[in-house]
Amino acid sequence: MPDDDRKRRILDAALELADERGLAGVTMRALAQKLGVTAMALYPHIGDKEGLFDGLVDRMLAEMLPAVPTDGTAEERLLAVGRAARELSRRHPSAYALLLARPAVTPDAVRLVDAIYGALLDLGVPDAEVPRVERLITTFALGYAASEASGRFSAGTINPRGRRAQFPADEVSAHRRLSEVLDRMPDWDAEYEADLQDLLLMVRARWS
Repeated sequence: MPDDDRKRRILDAALELADERGLAGVTMRALAQKLGVTAMALYPHIGDKEGLFDGLVDRMLAEMLPAVPTDGTAEERLLAVGRAARELSRRHPSAYALLLARPAVTPDAVRLVDAIYGALLDLGVPDAEVPRVERLITTFALGYAASEASGRFSAGTINPRGRRAQFPADEVSAHRRLSEVLDRMPDWDAEYEADLQDLLLMVRARWS
């Protein structure tokens, strides 16, 4: 088996482990057992555990690339990146945290960032501002998706009535004014889509 195929098989198995057991369950020993090899046999292909995690980042971002069109308007391409980031978090909620913890230096990470750079240039963002705006957009998309995947937005964590009840009636006045709005269960799909659209509107307005 060629080395690239062997590495892909190892990373596929590592991602399956993360999906099954959480990121803490991805150890060299567990991975070797899953593949039916010795732990030492993994090192020539992925290096140490840090190399394995870098490989998992690349493996996940490779899943996103097909969802990002190479044509279409700049807005369509950026929206596709945002939507693909959220879908990825739903498929791999445990491993997804790596995308927020590790720099985008693997080959597919560079390809994905390059696609975002290109879309921002097409929107008229000045060269000097492109890296900053890319970080703004990707940090929002990854952070929102990671928060959702970790359960931060789940029904059990959102209790606006309970939060207000901790305070006397004359405190947290903004919460009380917004009580009717806050007591509605958010539509997370609609909210995420609106947030992406608002970000692009701000970028377009800033440099139109």
